[in-house]
Amino acid sequence: MSPTYRIAPSILSADFARLGEEVRNVIAAGADWIHFDVMDNHYVPNLTFGPMICQALKPHAVTPDGRPVPIDVHLMIQP
Repeated sequence: MSPTYRIAPSILSADFARLGEEVRNVIAAGADWIHFDVMDNHYVPNLTFGPMICQALKPHAVTPDGRPVPIDVHLMIQP
């Protein structure tokens, strides 16, 4: 039976110089999903990362046996 909850840690608090490793570490620790908080410094006063970084991290969002881990993206951007 599938659990009724999902653990989706945000990479916002990760070490940005080691994002791929950080994503792999939270998956190894049991994360069900990976959560990206995308902020544009217009809609909200913070600037994080955009689609290129999200795409670059996608290959790291896999379990040790190669199964993909879903990525959840929270867009805080001005249309």
